[in-house]
Amino acid sequence: MPDSVELNIEKVLMGSPLENSESAICDYTLEEQNATLEIQGVKPSISPNFKPVLKETVTYVVAVLVINEQNEVLMIQEAKESCAGKWYLPAGRVDKNETLYDAAIREVLEETGLIVECTTLLKVECAKGFWVRFSYIGHVTGGKLKTVSQADQESLQAKWIGDLNEVTLRADDILPLIERAREYKNRQHNSGWHENIMVGLLSHDRILLRLVVVIRKKSTNRVHVLLSEKTSWHLPVCEIHPAKSLHSTLRRFMVDLFGAGVPIHKPHGILSVEHHYSNGDGLCITLLVVFKPPLEEVPIIGKCVWHETSTELGDNLLQRVSNKNSTIPLHVIC
Repeated sequence: MPDSVELNIEKVLMGSPLENSESAICDYTLEEQNATLEIQGVKPSISPNFKPVLKETVTYVVAVLVINEQNEVLMIQEAKESCAGKWYLPAGRVDKNETLYDAAIREVLEETGLIVECTTLLKVECAKGFWVRFSYIGHVTGGKLKTVSQADQESLQAKWIGDLNEVTLRADDILPLIERAREYKNRQHNSGWHENIMVGLLSHDRILLRLVVVIRKKSTNRVHVLLSEKTSWHLPVCEIHPAKSLHSTLRRFMVDLFGAGVPIHKPHGILSVEHHYSNGDGLCITLLVVFKPPLEEVPIIGKCVWHETSTELGDNLLQRVSNKNSTIPLHVIC
């Protein structure tokens, strides 16, 4: 097995993008998923030629959580007619030809008057449609907090809010984000939290899900990861079905790899995200998936093999698996 396989696993564990050659590989395309549905007597709901296009077929949203030393969160008072006067996080849609990071910085400046630097992804939420919200942790590096006298179409004002009960929120969906951001800010050194993970700047013309599937071999207690072969050995990749939930895509892909009786497994969290606008509005999410049964009890039906990792890489993977905060949480809304 080539050393490049373990190198790629180490890259995604650091949140880094893989090489461009890897971005073209897909083991389970929309066309193949549609064919599976047709065999089951289900009419496909999406064209196999679907292309992600911002503000047309896909929506990417960014939100930024900034927590100050008093544990207060930076919030804005909405100006939009539908929710005017209510409070929310600085957030908004990503524009064409804009990176997720640049969109986050822009939204905070427009809505709060402050210049921030984002240091890590905090959470990724997605819904079929295809809608994805990327929440960042940020800190202030400049600017001046927007006051009521500076109200515009972006926001009425911005404030540091300590007690959320003092304001009327636009929606409660940000409460778990704020709670996690405070936990992240107050985390202890070596407490098992993930390192700073940013979106890797790699362009995709499809919406892809890459898997790092981890399992232990009972006879040796060694860690193995699943590899697929198409043009070369690689981490398994499938196209995310835009009309279904990401969990549905994951289930169908696991059945394609392991059969209808696929044993108990669990998505642990996100290791990396890749996106750039240079070659389309797609992206790739790398998800850590863990099998509960040992390798001996998990048969493979596809063109895959279990790769026994080096001891060092295996230990690194086990550390990720053992701590819920070691990866970026993925919340599938529907």
